[in-house]
Amino acid sequence: QVQVVESGGGLVQAGGSLRLTCAASGSRFSIGRMAWYRQAPGNQRELVAAITRAGNTNYEDSVKGRFTISRDVAKNTLYLQMDSLKPEDTAVYYCNAEAYYWGSYSHTGWGQGTQVTVSS
Repeated sequence: QVQVVESGGGLVQAGGSLRLTCAASGSRFSIGRMAWYRQAPGNQRELVAAITRAGNTNYEDSVKGRFTISRDVAKNTLYLQMDSLKPEDTAVYYCNAEAYYWGSYSHTGWGQGTQVTVSS
């Protein structure tokens, strides 16, 4: 199985910035699409941003222009730069990574989540 570990969450005031990092590991697998999801209390988990191995990105509408997703393919590391944070961005942020074995999709690994809290 691919292991996924997030870091970088914390408490920040509205208007501030945070950078999340996600490391995926698993020597037998190559990593395809990677993504950030978030889940606020009482809400369903939602996609925040995703990036393919080729660098194609997509964002949830409410974060466009404020969040930037990027990755280091060689290091299987994913980033989420979050600027102009709002209290409604408060949630647990999860990273996932699609694992491929000999070119075929194997499974999707999920991290344990990192808390982001934005105070007003």
